[in-house]
Amino acid sequence: MLFNSYTFLLAFLPVTLLVFHTLRHIGLERASFLALVTSSLVFYGYWNPKYLLLLVPLTLFNFAVASKIIAYRLDQPHIARTLLIAGIATDLSVLGYFKYANFFVDNFNSLFAANIIMATIVLPLGISFFTFQKIAFIVDAYRLNLLDFSLFVSFLPQLIAGPIVHHAEVLPQFRRQGKIPIHYFIQGATIFAIGLAKKVLLADTAALYATPHFAA
Repeated sequence: MLFNSYTFLLAFLPVTLLVFHTLRHIGLERASFLALVTSSLVFYGYWNPKYLLLLVPLTLFNFAVASKIIAYRLDQPHIARTLLIAGIATDLSVLGYFKYANFFVDNFNSLFAANIIMATIVLPLGISFFTFQKIAFIVDAYRLNLLDFSLFVSFLPQLIAGPIVHHAEVLPQFRRQGKIPIHYFIQGATIFAIGLAKKVLLADTAALYATPHFAA
């Protein structure tokens, strides 16, 4: 699902906003978080549902690591440090596999006249971003729960391409109390419209000329 597709603009985005703000308005903050997590996973899985089998387990793994880091960082800092290294190593190993496994196998075959066959690995959408997002969180592991962490790492507007942000910048925005001023919606819609226009009118038009050159 693309941000400039009719499915996203006319159905997915309005429904997501309506459900989130309705739940907030009636005081169900945790339910509104859950709605955003669900929407983000649906958004990601819309491209290829099988890659949820990568995103969800990595989210649970990093949450477990971060929880243990918090439990041990004061009384047994050496264990917390070991967990941090193990968590980062696991995340980078997964990223390295998807990005470079075929590259290394192809070069090994060329150098040693080998004939190792490996199925083509399709790079999961946004894997670099959400990997480093998780690493940033376990490094900073602090006052977390699974729902907050899931929303932080899967939030749909930044899931695919970032930017990488600090959780303290993001999560308080979901907890804002009271009515949201109408000018916030106007500002947000304006920024969204400008970005959409740049994508559709400028980037997509330029791609018509650039893509054949890159393909060649």
